[in-house]
Amino acid sequence: MTGYCRNRHVMRVAISHSKSKAEVIQAVDRAMGDVFQGLAMPPLTIVDAQKSWNGSVMTFSLTAQMGFLRNPISGTVEVTDRDVIIDADLGIFNRFVSQAKVQATIESKVRGLLT
Repeated sequence: MTGYCRNRHVMRVAISHSKSKAEVIQAVDRAMGDVFQGLAMPPLTIVDAQKSWNGSVMTFSLTAQMGFLRNPISGTVEVTDRDVIIDADLGIFNRFVSQAKVQATIESKVRGLLT
């Protein structure tokens, strides 16, 4: 399931899994930075990535940068017994990269983590 929430810049991606919650949390923790790095293409770069966990919810932030223009991106990744739910506030990032590309990249990277 993918789509936008009420805020037009917030995107939600939910991906089902069949692994244990602990396994999925470890996989997400190891590779979440790679998920957004896959969207970067010159001259767009991803910088200042940060993450923290509170139980099964990871809060993250990073900055998409193109020249002097900087766009903060933030959100959460919730791991449930059956799903990985990513809510991300993309800000104006979707003006540089299409919504379809963002969703496809996130889904592909997260599914790759879960196999």
